[in-house]
Amino acid sequence: MADLYLKALESERKSLWATCRLKGLAHGTPERLRIAELDELLREHKAKAGRKA
Repeated sequence: MADLYLKALESERKSLWATCRLKGLAHGTPERLRIAELDELLREHKAKAGRKA
């Protein structure tokens, strides 16, 4: 079954990253901070999924 939460996180991260690249946003901007937050959420979610399997 597809993990919709994981897909949503990855999609948001990809979209934000594209925005940052397009606009040339520096570190410390809200978008970059959200990407870091998403990275942490992705790591946690993948670790949980790995333990369940």
